[in-house]
Amino acid sequence: MKIAVISCIHGNYEALNAVLSDIDAQNADKIYCLGDLVGYGPHPNAVVEMIRSLDIPTCQGCWDEDIVEGLNACECSYPSVLAEKRGRLAHEWTNQVIHPETRSFLADLPFSLREDNLCFVHGSPHNQHEYLMPGMDAFVAMERVMAAGADILFCGHTHIPYVRTLDSGQLHIKVQMAQPNGQSQIVTDRTVTTPLKRIVNAGSVGEPRHGRPNATYVMYDTNCDRITLREVEYNYQKTCADIIEKGLPAIFAWRLARGLEFAERADDPTHICER
Repeated sequence: MKIAVISCIHGNYEALNAVLSDIDAQNADKIYCLGDLVGYGPHPNAVVEMIRSLDIPTCQGCWDEDIVEGLNACECSYPSVLAEKRGRLAHEWTNQVIHPETRSFLADLPFSLREDNLCFVHGSPHNQHEYLMPGMDAFVAMERVMAAGADILFCGHTHIPYVRTLDSGQLHIKVQMAQPNGQSQIVTDRTVTTPLKRIVNAGSVGEPRHGRPNATYVMYDTNCDRITLREVEYNYQKTCADIIEKGLPAIFAWRLARGLEFAERADDPTHICER
């Protein structure tokens, strides 16, 4: 079976159309979406309607959650104060223009999806806002995959596509607890053997940050266990023009045209806002 995995569409209808056409040309049997249907882009309602009409299984992204629950993340969720300001402007605009049925659809999206030994999430198995960066600590990366109970964890959120293979190995877990007499007692002492695991980031359909404006997604062939990162050209100039026409910050068009984030990176990408 060929499975296409898309993520982070962000209201970019032109990019979504191009990617769906490419998926069709690849003869995919199934499509999974990792969320962030809205935010930053100019056509949130059209994107959601397309996903709904095609009945694509979709998990809830951080932007989808914020539009439903209200923007409650503090500045630590953004890589810079400027990025936070732009994010709030995008949230306010999106919150004003989405239709009631769009908001209802986003509210009903599940946190994660499963298909045999595959798990699909937006950020991580713990939180939609956590970034699983390609260079993160190997032990942390392994823990995230094991937390999902899967062999392959598909994620998005970073907008940077990658495949990371975590070689099979052993984790030694030892837990000690203090006793009333001042001594310590080992309550857990075991070795866990982990088979080969993988983290696959689908990148972003609607707001790529890998240095090019092209949309990205992933194809996974279960028959031969082959993962392919695909890159699709589309008319990003039209989306950029629509961003300006809708009154969204012009910087959104600038960075979309260059495939760049245009903000400092967070010191700790695994940090999750607790507010």
